[in-house]
Formats: sequence, structure tokens, C-alpha cells
Amino acid sequence: MSVKQRIFPTPESDPDTEAFWAAAKTGKLMIGSCKSCGEKHYYPRGMCPHCGSSDVGLVQSSGKGQIYSYSVLRRVDPPYAIAYVTLDDGPTMMTNIIEADLDALSIGQKVELKFSPTADEDGAPVPTFKPA
Repeated sequence: MSVKQRIFPTPESDPDTEAFWAAAKTGKLMIGSCKSCGEKHYYPRGMCPHCGSSDVGLVQSSGKGQIYSYSVLRRVDPPYAIAYVTLDDGPTMMTNIIEADLDALSIGQKVELKFSPTADEDGAPVPTFKPA
């Protein structure tokens, strides 16, 4: 018997996220980095959320982090976990936890990146995390 998998919607790209999704297709998680204040941020955008500078770029993340907060949704089929994961690189991102015992998840649990395919087979995969 196979486990039913959640199907993720295909993300839309725009000029601010085009490089992010292109990197995702090659298996790289990119995070924003401000060249003015040095702060890192997630999600990719054309302006730093910390200082307001438009001098931003992308840097590759290690894809490792820990669960900051999570919620398990059980009234759907299949049940799934949505979480905030704080990356070892600094920023916190909203994501899904996959390939996990939903009853065994915990705050502070180490997780690692695993891209998940979307409904459109040609679309970019979305960053999700699994227990490390």
C-alpha cells in the first residue's frame, strides 16, 4: 500500500522570483541577501525587508534548519504539516514538512531541504523539508 502524497500547486514566477525558481529547478534553495545591510531574507524580492535597500541578490542556502513552529492539518486527505523553519543561514520560512511521522514532529527538530514536485510536471519544484 502506498502513502497518498500531497500535490503542491505550481508557483507563479515574476521578475523578482524568476532566478529563485530557475535555481529550484536545479535543486538549489536560494535566499535573499542585502548588499547594503548584510541581512538575509526569505522570500526573494526586489527590496530588503530589513533596511529597504533595492541592492539585493540571491545566495545559496545550505537547506538545513530546525522547526520553529508547526501545525498538523488532519481534516484533509492526506493530512499534512505546515511549519515555519528557521534556516541555519538565518531567515525563517513557511513551508511543509514531508516524509515524517506527523505525531513525532517537535519544535527545534532538525530538518533538511527536499524539493517537492508540483501539479505541473514542467514547473519548478517547491522547497519542503523532511526530518534530518
